Amino acid sequence: MVVAPDLMQAHVSVENEFPEDLFNAMAAFIEKHPEWDQYRLVQASVAAFLFQQGCKEPAVVQHYLNGLFQRPRQTQASSPTKVTSF
Repeated sequence: MVVAPDLMQAHVSVENEFPEDLFNAMAAFIEKHPEWDQYRLVQASVAAFLFQQGCKEPAVVQHYLNGLFQRPRQTQASSPTKVTSF
């Protein structure tokens, strides 16, 4: 069986209600860190929780490490990283 490397991983939609203060903290974090979005933040958080609770499944470990070390996306390869302070 041949696996095509350009296929997207399966994604599952999850709906959840957050306490308002937690949601506000998440929104403030995303505003200060434009390389993060709500999906990446929640994915990294769930992976970190599972990893810290002892889950050693390779996919979970990979998501955990990606959350720690993923670099900001640049729109163009030649564009410099823009630093903005709030």
